[in-house]
Amino acid sequence: MHTSLSESTVTSAAASPAASRVPSPATLIFATALGNGLEVFDFTVFSFFASYIGSAFFPAKDPLGSLLFAVGTFAAGFFARPLGAMLIGSFADRVGRRAAMTMSIWLMAAGTAAIGLCPSYATLGVAAPLIVLCGRLMQGFAAGGEIGAATTYLMESGAQKQRGFMVSWQGVSQGAAAILGALCGLLLSRLMDAQTLSSWGWRLPFLIGLLIAPVGYYIRRHLPERHDGGAAQTHVSPIRMLVTQHPKQLATAVLMILSQTVTMYVVVYFMPSYLSRVMHYPASTGFTAAIASSLTIAIASFAGGWIADRITRRKPLVVATTTLGLVFCLPAFWMLVHVPNVYAVAAVCATITALMGLGGVASTVLIMEMFPASVRASGFSIAYAIGVTLFGGTAQFVTTSLIVKTGSPLAAGYYVFACLVITWVTLLRLRERTA
Repeated sequence: MHTSLSESTVTSAAASPAASRVPSPATLIFATALGNGLEVFDFTVFSFFASYIGSAFFPAKDPLGSLLFAVGTFAAGFFARPLGAMLIGSFADRVGRRAAMTMSIWLMAAGTAAIGLCPSYATLGVAAPLIVLCGRLMQGFAAGGEIGAATTYLMESGAQKQRGFMVSWQGVSQGAAAILGALCGLLLSRLMDAQTLSSWGWRLPFLIGLLIAPVGYYIRRHLPERHDGGAAQTHVSPIRMLVTQHPKQLATAVLMILSQTVTMYVVVYFMPSYLSRVMHYPASTGFTAAIASSLTIAIASFAGGWIADRITRRKPLVVATTTLGLVFCLPAFWMLVHVPNVYAVAAVCATITALMGLGGVASTVLIMEMFPASVRASGFSIAYAIGVTLFGGTAQFVTTSLIVKTGSPLAAGYYVFACLVITWVTLLRLRERTA
């Protein structure tokens, strides 16, 4: 049985030497969401500045070739996510959520430093792209465990009727971090000429991101621990328990995450590069669209959490928003191609992400309720990592390749549509439960 936020805080605070006092709900939410925000900010600025990173570390005769190498490196970081999800997620189930979150935020900062401070290819030669690749792998490893531990901590910090509200702050933090990344890109593109931005200006957001880590670490280390290490008490690895006892739930969770992550990484993160390199819009148009999408995600996630706590069943909300996404997807990408207007572009991106945000919180709670508390962090971490690795992390590479191969800018829309169909079918077969 789940206790209320205040009751569980008092109990955990008494049991945890790290917590000298009971933190307020606002402090708890801020500390937990901050690490996820750092992850999203780092990934956002890499996506937004992919073309400049490609020029700095992956020189090629064709600008699309440099972009392809850069987004390929972006995707490579996601292949470290499953390993981070298994190790850090298992650590969260065996030792505690707070301990896992403290570890992940420093690993994320180390990867950010490797990218932001690495000299260019012209200075280091082939060592430069290798260092950037290592930085992305470290970021991916940290993010793989961060999302499960942090989201689980938020969910378990509230009562049954607070789960949507608590989990919604992950979406809010993602939207806020993406807005900050987009604003950095927009501001730098306005203040710097293309040569300066390509030379060193793109590094500034990464250096700003480094400032978040020590703040997040300081706050997190004073949070109460809420998990008693249930998996460790059974002397069975959380990973083994997942594979042997919950394989169907794991597969279902991956397919539910598929469309959310592809939509996020195509419509929000890839959009500035897509609009500037493929559609030949000014750089400011792409960043404006990204800001509109990110703001919409933050607002829609909060609204989605509010709705999820006030309805008897969450599945219909997720099915409805996914269905609307299917209906709107292809017309939206058609407008991006045929309506060369910054306001139309921003409206299209905001509409797509609004649907994603409204259904995303309820979808996350549904997924986490599939797993018992003893393997919840591991289950969500691994499902999310696999979904993001196979589909979200590769989305930019796949869509760029499809556009290059077919010559059609609409190829990105067809890919998003196909992923929505898979999730929609999975949802229809899902049996909702509460844990």
